[in-house]
Order: sequence, then structure tokens, then C-alpha cells
Amino acid sequence: MGRLNEYQVIGRALPKEDAPSPKLYRMRVFAPNTVVAKSRFWYFMSQLRKLKKANGEIVSLNVITEKRPLKVKNFGIWIRYDSRSGTHNMYKEFREMSRTEAVEALYQDMAARHRSRFGSIHILKVVEITDNETIRRPYIKQLLTKGLKFPLPHRSANPGKKIFSYSRPSTFA
Repeated sequence: MGRLNEYQVIGRALPKEDAPSPKLYRMRVFAPNTVVAKSRFWYFMSQLRKLKKANGEIVSLNVITEKRPLKVKNFGIWIRYDSRSGTHNMYKEFREMSRTEAVEALYQDMAARHRSRFGSIHILKVVEITDNETIRRPYIKQLLTKGLKFPLPHRSANPGKKIFSYSRPSTFA
């Protein structure tokens, strides 16, 4: 799976005589490209409303970019996924630089822990957590302590020692 992008897809039913200007529906979708984003939009629209691609149209498709891509943020993600035994709701937290990276981490985590595929995971909501007191998961809470350091107990590269010698070795004893 390639890198994901966040798309805003706006679609509606085709105009008819009884409804010349139908209601617009907006959805934020995570997908690797625009084709998959449109497909996911129609997949969810057919589940939520009585509307499918054959009698609908895409009005707008925009890529949503991160406002501050160099700042580390905490994200809470609500999902629904289908496992071998049934459908489950879940809330997970991730510490990443952007919403798309958090969703990519979610897909990797769900594939590793639950063996779930991309098509069986439905992302319900992605929220940036700004208040540190609202973080629920201990593996994210441990990264919030002030003055957190990651010591390097054993450095492998020695900057003073030469790896290659500039003189030919003497083979005479």
C-alpha cells in the first residue's frame, strides 16, 4: 500500500425535475490516490444514504494538507472494523506528525495486532488531542513527561578512530 493522502470529497445525486439542486454530501477520506478516494466515497454513501455512483456525481475533490507538518501531535482515532468473528468498534491513540501518518500507523497496527486488512477498517473520526489530560492510553502518556530524554548507552561509531588506514601495512616481521 502506498502513502496515504487525506481527501475531501463532495458529491451529490444527479439533478432531476423534482429535485433540481440535490443535497451535497461531504466526506473526508484517507486513500492512496484520487481513484480510491472516489471509490471509498461511493462505498460509504451507498451505506449511509440511498445513493450510488450510477445516479450521483462528484462535485469536488480536494487534497487536505497538514497545517503544521513539522510538529509532533497526538491523535485519537475511532474505527469500526470487521474481524473473523464480527464487527468491532475501537479507539486508538497515536503520536505522529500528521493525520495521514497517524492513519498509516493505525493501518500498520491493525494489520499487526488484529490481522485486519485495509478494506475491513472504517475510520469514523480522527481528532488531534490538544489537551494532555484527555489522553487515555498509557503508551502515549509516558511520552508527555517534561524533559524526556532518550540516552544512548552504547554508541557504535567512534568519531576519532579511523576506519581505513592511509599507509600500507608492513608484512615484514
